[in-house]
Amino acid sequence: MIDELGVSLDIDALKNETKKLEKKSFAEDFWDDSDKAQKIMQKISDLKGQVKEYEDLLNKVEDLEVLIELSIEEEDYHVYKEIKENFERVSKDAEEFKLSTLLKGEYDKNNAIISIHSGAGGLEAQDWAEMLLRMYKRWADQRGFKVEVLDLLSDTEGGIKSVTMLIKGFNAYGYLKSEKGVHRLVRISPFDSSNRRHTSFASIDIYPELDDDIDIEINESDIKIDTYRASGAGGQHVNTTDSAVRITHVPTGITVQCQNERSQHSNKLTAMKMLKAKLIQLKEEEQKEKIEDLQGKYTQIAWGSQIRSYIFHPYSLVKDHRTEAEIGDINKVIDGDIDLFINEYLKQKAF
Repeated sequence: MIDELGVSLDIDALKNETKKLEKKSFAEDFWDDSDKAQKIMQKISDLKGQVKEYEDLLNKVEDLEVLIELSIEEEDYHVYKEIKENFERVSKDAEEFKLSTLLKGEYDKNNAIISIHSGAGGLEAQDWAEMLLRMYKRWADQRGFKVEVLDLLSDTEGGIKSVTMLIKGFNAYGYLKSEKGVHRLVRISPFDSSNRRHTSFASIDIYPELDDDIDIEINESDIKIDTYRASGAGGQHVNTTDSAVRITHVPTGITVQCQNERSQHSNKLTAMKMLKAKLIQLKEEEQKEKIEDLQGKYTQIAWGSQIRSYIFHPYSLVKDHRTEAEIGDINKVIDGDIDLFINEYLKQKAF
């Protein structure tokens, strides 16, 4: 039945790769390079997790087959409802697992850096950006991923102008790359005393966190580094020290910033890693061999070219305009249930 569900995986190859990496971890000098060692240990954990997920799915299929065989032998058709429910559950798990095996891009397995920017519209748009922040945090929590806020620009009136966060988890970038684009909200504004309907926009940018051993040449003359006082929690240190860092890549106009760490040096390292990731992503998208060729070609996502609409009024609907996937329960989506849209996007790109 596992083959009929369209799931296939070379388990032996994954186990052999795991054994090779584990053998490396037993070497006496393994932890001399702690960064490299941690990456290998994470790779081992990811491989074991993938094998376990497949074996758990296989066990569920076998249990279902046993239940079907018993019902036939004993001519007990009262368990039909249970069989039907189990089959639907296993089919869903198999579909999700099959999609995860499609994530074979060079950076799909990496952690993801997600940036949310509110559009024009002041408080209304800023509130929408904060709702999206909560949505992605909940999605990450449901998958057991860790979330680390790297930069946050809030507003005294409410909501957020922009936020950048790191989502740590196996295949995080592979899944979340589908979320890049403009997200549109339609609702009766809670900030409008006349209860009028408002439309708000926010843009989402996604790029992979890169390993330190991935090198990309950036000329110092091409970057502009600004430091500023970090905002938000942090006590006296935040109020008196220009620890936050903003880096602008002049040829492309790409800007990244980080204020998560307490030291300016740490923030600079993180910001440079973010810049490299964006430049590599841009290089792939433009299919150019040299970043220098991209001068002047980097543009932000245009408002109005939304990939998805979230409608609270006059009806409840979330619709993805690329795949036509839609859900009527908008509150469920806002609470982090966005897997349908992610899966439909991956299927569209794969097939």
